[in-house]
Amino acid sequence: MSWHVPEDDLLAYARGELAAPALWSADAHLVSCDRCRRVLAEAGDPVALDAGWERLDAELDAPRAGLLESLLVRVGVAGHTARLLAAAPVLRRSWLGAVVAVLLLSVAAGHAVRGGSFPTLFLALAPLLPLAGVALSYGPALDPTYEMTVVAPMHGFRLLMIRTVAVLAVVLGLNGLATLALPAYGLRALAWLLPALALTATGLALTPRLGPVLAPSLVGGAWVGLLLVAEALRAGADAPLAPFTAAGQGVAAGVAALAAGLLFLLRDRFDLFQGRAV
Repeated sequence: MSWHVPEDDLLAYARGELAAPALWSADAHLVSCDRCRRVLAEAGDPVALDAGWERLDAELDAPRAGLLESLLVRVGVAGHTARLLAAAPVLRRSWLGAVVAVLLLSVAAGHAVRGGSFPTLFLALAPLLPLAGVALSYGPALDPTYEMTVVAPMHGFRLLMIRTVAVLAVVLGLNGLATLALPAYGLRALAWLLPALALTATGLALTPRLGPVLAPSLVGGAWVGLLLVAEALRAGADAPLAPFTAAGQGVAAGVAALAAGLLFLLRDRFDLFQGRAV
């Protein structure tokens, strides 16, 4: 090979100052010329070269972002937050498929019941779904990405709230779509919303003391027990259960507000809980 890149051009190339079209010619030539590559290696800054290789290795080793993570980043969510959200087990297709199946069955039951005033099965199940979703999104016993979240430079309470908001946005959205499938009941089909918020807030408030499994389990069991007692005390087959009356909705709103206040007061305890294996 009779032609080689001039040494001044190689020095400019090493500094990143060589402009096109000389840059393109140098790129093409360096692919096949050992002599020019040796000259370039001697002319370049070894510290900058090592830094460049490190950046290349980091870029090649970085995990590829999934569809959900990419969408979250596009709408303005920070990259590290998007990765924590995308890794939440409750945003997996298996969990979402199970939630959709439960809602479809409860909506079908609501349409099948004739003469009733309320879709009782749907209203009973809908508040449990966000409670279960939040329970599955946080804690070493259920979250396969728990080790990653523990070492994340983030307040434990903030991490919990990020996961909770993600779960509530998904589950409450699905519940809302299911409510639209029960148009005959009107606004009465929304009677699940306040109990759902009350159960979720209560479960979160109890989590630092009881753990992410026992706390929602006890709250869910209390909800089921309350419904059984309300069913036993119901005045007639067409009457709504007590939690879905105006008085019951007021109580649910009060419980949600109190639990939210308690959760705020206990927010620092999530840092201690976060490092505890339960």
